[in-house]
Amino acid sequence: MLAFAGSLVHAGLGSQGTLNPAGWPQLRRFLAAAAHPATSPEFIRLTLDATLTTLAYAVLGTAVAVGIGVVGGVAISESWWRRPPSGRPRRTGRAGEVGPWLASRLVVSLPRGVHEAVWGLALVTILGLDPLVGVLAIGVPYGAVTAKVYAELLDETPTGAFEALRTAGVGRLRALTYTLAPLAFPDMLSYAFYRFECAIRGAAILGIIGAGGLGFQLALSFQSLRYDEMWTLIYALMAVCGLADWWSTALRRRSALPPRTIAGLGDVGDSEQRLTGATRSALGRDRRLHASAAVVVALVVVSLWHLGVDVSTLWAPRAQRLASEMAASSFPPDLGVEELARLVVLSLQTLEMSVIAAVVASLAGTAMAFVIAGGVEAEQRAGVLQRVGAGAARGLLLVCRAVPPPVGALLLLFVLLPGPLPGALALAVYNAGILGRLMAEVVENLDPAPARALRSQGASAPQAFCYAILPRTLPRFAAFGLYRWEVAIRETVVVGLVGAGGLGRLLAQQLAAFDYRGATATLAALVVLTVAVDMVSSSVRRALR
Repeated sequence: MLAFAGSLVHAGLGSQGTLNPAGWPQLRRFLAAAAHPATSPEFIRLTLDATLTTLAYAVLGTAVAVGIGVVGGVAISESWWRRPPSGRPRRTGRAGEVGPWLASRLVVSLPRGVHEAVWGLALVTILGLDPLVGVLAIGVPYGAVTAKVYAELLDETPTGAFEALRTAGVGRLRALTYTLAPLAFPDMLSYAFYRFECAIRGAAILGIIGAGGLGFQLALSFQSLRYDEMWTLIYALMAVCGLADWWSTALRRRSALPPRTIAGLGDVGDSEQRLTGATRSALGRDRRLHASAAVVVALVVVSLWHLGVDVSTLWAPRAQRLASEMAASSFPPDLGVEELARLVVLSLQTLEMSVIAAVVASLAGTAMAFVIAGGVEAEQRAGVLQRVGAGAARGLLLVCRAVPPPVGALLLLFVLLPGPLPGALALAVYNAGILGRLMAEVVENLDPAPARALRSQGASAPQAFCYAILPRTLPRFAAFGLYRWEVAIRETVVVGLVGAGGLGRLLAQQLAAFDYRGATATLAALVVLTVAVDMVSSSVRRALR
């Protein structure tokens, strides 16, 4: 609370030096245009083509990310590096296990500390305006994040069957494929679809910096103040994100292990092996999963054709020469006294922006989650007014996460002067759309029995809410908020690129001036800040458990 209050004060909230009253008419015109989007046949065709381009980048970027995530997740998991049990007392912390594991974790920690927009700007310098720029800018950092999540999912899966096979002499990869992978697959599949939805928004952000698609058209329409065209493009982005959300939810519910299967396993000693076999059997019979896999393959093929991706560009002599020249001009980083002082000041500003964004987004997401999930009484059926309110809240959250943060920051710059506050609020709105959806799923999945029991004993609705709903949701809400805080640190770069303050604004100036040594120092500061926030966030999450 102190960090949040201090960040607001230092960002200048409420002071006369932050507001720009002359910009309110423009913001009102933008909001009014939501009811009158552009519907001319020419612009609709342009929107459809831009949507297909954005979707193609998202599909290929997600495919690369999942591929990296599967290989990297296995390689950095503790289960992969753990030696098979020998029957003797186990000694933890052996160099043969810890050393390679830590080295593998370090390899994937560096790419995810840099936002995809920065990857895009760097790759444009090497590859030019090539479709591979957008694909790799999404696939590499998302792949590193996916690898971390997949490793945690594998490590949190019961390992009894895996260790039994390893003791019997089965190889690591085969044992993992037949034991841990089937149990972790539903959660891994769910996260892959979540990454796909993120990739759609990431592709829109990359479009703003020149990759094409919906983001590029949004930037062009904003420059000419064609708000009706902007809303047509935003609605298209909402439709694609909503379709991905629906597909993910339907597939996740069908691919989960049926409760009756788990209940029928009993308490016998080989229950875990039977659970693994039941999971593999349930997944193998899922026709919707097989149909989805065929659709994914078709989407990858169509995306490759639409974008005209040529992988040979990566090892072309020109790309290799430009990459070596860029690397030579980027090192050593500029770490002079004056530069370090500026990095410290802007790092604190970036931290302030992330704190404001995370707290505001968490509060807004919490409020929206309970509106979407309905009343606090489990046995009460939702009325018409309640269903309308939930639908309106879902639509509002979809708009919030469909508007890319750079566009949101530019809109807020109508009414706020340049600085950290418009960037922080733009990130807050964007992350509120994401957190609201995740938190609503937590509330909807709660067991209604505790609230029903309290109500049957005479407790009021507020008492049932405070004692049966909040205690079970707030820890998960806090974990989600802390995770988005980590993400917000990287996203400050995106709003900084459009003049909203922090390290991102400095990075944009350095890249425009071809000051690669300074840009390397700025990126290093951003990675250090990201690692520090990750450590604090992980410590708090462990305390919440």
